Amino acid sequence: MELNDKERLRYSRHLLLKEVQEQGQLKLKNAHMAVVGCGGLGSPALFYLAASGIGTLTFIDDDEVELSNLQRQILYKVSHIGQRKSHAASKVLASLNNSIELNPLCTKLTADNVVVLLKNADIVLDCSDNFETRYLLNSYCLKNKKVLISGAAIATSGQVMCFDFRENGPCYACVFPQSDEVESTNCDNFGVLSPLLGVIGAQQALLAINTILGHHSGCYFASVDGMTLKQNVWQIVKDRQCMVCSAAC
Repeated sequence: MELNDKERLRYSRHLLLKEVQEQGQLKLKNAHMAVVGCGGLGSPALFYLAASGIGTLTFIDDDEVELSNLQRQILYKVSHIGQRKSHAASKVLASLNNSIELNPLCTKLTADNVVVLLKNADIVLDCSDNFETRYLLNSYCLKNKKVLISGAAIATSGQVMCFDFRENGPCYACVFPQSDEVESTNCDNFGVLSPLLGVIGAQQALLAINTILGHHSGCYFASVDGMTLKQNVWQIVKDRQCMVCSAAC
């Protein structure tokens, strides 16, 4: 498979990079990524994945666009209020790049449908806003040896994590063991600084692209301070007592 002339022009700035070139762009074209959540994190992630030429994008969200979303969910406009987020996102992304395949899914991800909805994805981006979905994605990607890239932002701090389940590494539950106490912490009751979501969502997209290109592997945790712009990075260590990934070994 080769890029056509239109694609060479569209992705010309990628083709100039020794880290990408035409073979790398073809890898992106052949990739299938799934984004769970089309809100504050999913918006920038989807924008950059679509612009970068990811061949197939599946994105899942069952919410509708509300006025309060527009402070941070940059995919949407005032005219989208009341529409399903996945459908509105599909229209915006198609207007950005009409040469990729878009699979908008207006449904809630559950244990009953996760296998069907995500089975063809190479990489899963967790852009959700609740721990129930995060733990579900962690278990699914662990079982099916997929790469999971998880992001979160609250108030003025954010974090991005990459779990490469193609290897016997740590999982999300190693870092955040399941607890009833953390479920109430979200943007609805703590607020969030708008551009911080763009920073985290863009980093999720960048990690996903670098993974497809072969420039990233393993497990990674980064924290971002939205007030000072300081970022700290750690390698994640497997918790041998983790009830999720240790039981799966």
